[in-house]
Order: sequence, then C-alpha cells, then structure tokens
Amino acid sequence: MKVAVLSMEYPPNIYGGVGVHVGNMAAALSRLMEVEVRTRWYPRAPRRKGVRLYRVPKAPGKSGPAMEALWLDHEMVADPIDADIVHTHTWYMNLAGALAREAHGIPAVATVHSLEPLRPWKAEQLGRGYELSKWMEREGLLACDRVIAVSDGMRRDIARCYPIPPSRISVVHNGIDPAVYRRREDGGVLGRLGVRKPYVLFVGRLTRQKGVFDLLGASKEFLPGTQLVLATGRPDEPKILEDLGRAVKGRRDVLWLNTMLGQRETIALYSGASVAVTPSVYEPFGIVVVEAMACGAPVVASAVGGIREIVRSGLSGLLVPPADPPALAEAVNRLLADRALSAKLASSARRRVEERFTWEAAAKRTFELYRRLLR
Repeated sequence: MKVAVLSMEYPPNIYGGVGVHVGNMAAALSRLMEVEVRTRWYPRAPRRKGVRLYRVPKAPGKSGPAMEALWLDHEMVADPIDADIVHTHTWYMNLAGALAREAHGIPAVATVHSLEPLRPWKAEQLGRGYELSKWMEREGLLACDRVIAVSDGMRRDIARCYPIPPSRISVVHNGIDPAVYRRREDGGVLGRLGVRKPYVLFVGRLTRQKGVFDLLGASKEFLPGTQLVLATGRPDEPKILEDLGRAVKGRRDVLWLNTMLGQRETIALYSGASVAVTPSVYEPFGIVVVEAMACGAPVVASAVGGIREIVRSGLSGLLVPPADPPALAEAVNRLLADRALSAKLASSARRRVEERFTWEAAAKRTFELYRRLLR
C-alpha cells in the first residue's frame, strides 16, 4: 500500500504545527507502508529515509497565498500519481485531493488542522483571498472520502461547519517522539539566547489566534523577577509583527526571540521553563502543549479546542478561560510559587504524553483508516 501525502509545509519549510505533523507522520507511516510526499519546492531540503519526495516549483508571479495555493493544487496532481491513496493537509491542499480523486480515481483523505470559517482574523492576512481559502477548504473536504480531525473538538467543529456525515470523520490526535522530546536542560543554549531563570515560556506562531497579547497583559502581574520568553515563528502578516514590537518595547522582563528556533534550542527552552504557557483563543490541537509536557515543563493553557483533550486541569497542567489575562496570571503565579505542585503536574503530564500522544500511535491509527477505506 502506498500513500501520496500533499502538503504546503514539509521540513525544513515549517511554518507551524502542520509542518511538524507532516514530517513526523510521514516518517512514522514509512515504517508501515510506502510514502511519497508532494510539497512546495524549497532549497537545501534534506531527504528522509523511507520517504520519497516530489517537489513542485514555486508559483509564477506574485498572486497572494490563496491564488498561489490554487495554482499549486493543480501542479501537485497534474502528473500521474502512483499511489493507492492521496492524503492532503490544510485548506492549501484540500482541493488537490479532490482533483486527484476525479482525475486519477484515487481515494482522498484530508486531515483538518484548523477550519477557515472559525478564523475570521485571516481576512487581515489574506484580504479577499480569505473568501477563496474558505471555498477551497469547503469544496476539498466535501469531495474527500474520509476526513481526519486532530481532536474531538475539531471533529465537532467540522460537522458544524460542513455537511459531512459523521461516519466520514475520524479522530487521530497529533503526537511527539518521546525519545526526542524529553527533559534536557542546556545552560549553554539558554545563555546564548539571553534567557535567565525563572522564566515563563511561550512557543508558537505569531498570529492573533495564539493569544500572545493576552499573555503580555498577564505578564505584568507575574511574580517579581520572572522573565517572559516569547519564542515566535514567522508572522501571519506584517502588522502583528509591528504590534508586538510596540508591545514589548521597554519591557526588560520580556525576551522576544523573533526567529524560528531549532529543535535543540526549543527542547532546552521547554526543559528549563518554570511554566510553559499556551494562551490560544483558538487551538484545534496544540502540539506545543504536548512538546512542553514531554520535556517536563509545567503547563498553563487556555481551555479551548484540542487542548482540553491534552491537559487534565489540576492533574497534568492548569487550564484557564481564553482571553482572560487575570486568570492566566493567577495560574502562572500559582505554579511559580508552588514548586511541589509544579513537579507533580509535570511528572503526570510526561506519563500522559507517553500513553496517548506519540507519532507511532498516530501512524498506526492512520494506517488502519487507509486499510478500511481500501476494502
């Protein structure tokens, strides 16, 4: 059995959790079946053992993200696909799955990492392209044979947004490799980055949905001497970069790492953090929460989306209402002040990750879904 995976993101071209998911899932699936990844061309991209790469050139001209995705959808499937199943990720590629299904007669599966109708702030990034992205997602998902949601919350959202029968929607949680993501403190890395203990850590894309401005508001009430470290990736659009720059200006208690960090650096940050915070207002899964838990960081996160399936509040972390800086500050300070509680939550969180959130388990569930579809 062979699957052709279609994704805009693939290592090292990682923008957010989707790129992490696709890279790790492809590697895990390659131990069970043949895997081909079709993705956007990217210089110096390393090849991964067991995964065949098919790279599509960049779209000609400057047409904006939505129009570029439309062009790439066609290019991804223009050549014959030697696979039993085509599996797409995000609205960028969903329509390509529908095209492959019709043009080549291949069953199509789509993993939904987020839903365009539930992200109205994308209009700020895409302009009129936001209407196109919603249309591409809708048409692609409706044409798929199976839809995978990354959480139970996402499964409910899909059923609410689109007329897709429940029998066509399955849940496969994201995961991590617990052998890689484990507590590994590295004072050299922290010193090089300018981090000082104790610190509260945010890791995530720079986008409105991540709640970073709520965190900045809450951080003004953190216990004295606490540093806030913001490890942000590429911004959704220039304005949020400017807004954050103004918000942190003059804040000596805030360290903004405005770059995509490597895995070693990220693990070192998680491992040394007094608290790792995910203050999202919308989060279909929350892979950074799992990474932090695996590395032994006590977690405070918003009670939204898939995070509620990852963190058991009071047992493996603390959950707070979204967009509530006072509640966020109170929870963070509780962990900063109570080291015994922090250690207890962190230990329980690590066990929960090992039991429920690994790429090996996710790949097995996905492989079984493929087998059922081809019967």
